[in-house]
Amino acid sequence: MQTIIDTRLWLAHKRRAGARPIPGADFLMRRAAEDLADRLGAVGRNFDKGAALFCQTGDAARALAESGKVAETLRVEADVAFPGAADGVVAAFETVPFEPESLDLVVSLLSLQAMNDIPGMLAQIRRALKPDGLFLGAMAGAGTLGELRESLLAAETELYGGAAARVLPFTDVRDAGALLQRAGLALPVADVETETVRYDSMFHLMADLRAMGETSPLADRPRAGTRRALFGRAAEIYAERFADPDGRVRATFCVVWLSGWAPHASQQQPARRGSATVSMARILEERKQR
Repeated sequence: MQTIIDTRLWLAHKRRAGARPIPGADFLMRRAAEDLADRLGAVGRNFDKGAALFCQTGDAARALAESGKVAETLRVEADVAFPGAADGVVAAFETVPFEPESLDLVVSLLSLQAMNDIPGMLAQIRRALKPDGLFLGAMAGAGTLGELRESLLAAETELYGGAAARVLPFTDVRDAGALLQRAGLALPVADVETETVRYDSMFHLMADLRAMGETSPLADRPRAGTRRALFGRAAEIYAERFADPDGRVRATFCVVWLSGWAPHASQQQPARRGSATVSMARILEERKQR
């Protein structure tokens, strides 16, 4: 499997951001946790044992606890250095440290996009769920930081005749749904929530990304120091193409939500092939006669 993301670097960025939090920079995680609470509230059942996987903060575990729907919540992080992680389980990133069919609910907020093997992670989650157990996850999806990607690409091509990847490749919502099916999860649903945030300039956006721990973790990122001229020109292009009338620039964040259930006999099943009581030929013939 090709290594696209340097997960150790991503975790280092997250540790640094967690050690020096900047008020307001966690807005995406807070919004995701609020959405998680809403989505869990729409599920008409309770869960005995749930796990929050690699959510980096305590927001997801707190949402489960405050929902009143989860009797026991376990928080799993890749490093004890994450705030509050010492009270939970520490495990290697991209692993699910639970026995098969041991969990009723698994949630993951804003970490799947940083994994090299999303299908493998979803398969592990599927194995850890009891029959009729639920997975709810959110990850940054296609369209996220599209303005920044376009501006950096245009500036680097203009200045140097070529461009390197500087923004993560994000998963499209349709591909996300297919990944749920591939993992063996039943009743799969994928949808997207889009947030548009405005900044004074591209540099203010980049400062927010640094405060989130979301600067580029690409394994094939440029190793030499990036020239100041590149960012200066990219900021100009960003302002030319993505500024509002008041001069502030837009940044798009697309959060792809995933949900799926471990298969169980009680779930709705597709009709058995050949079980239809009315033939398609008859339906077409009746339509012709109208």
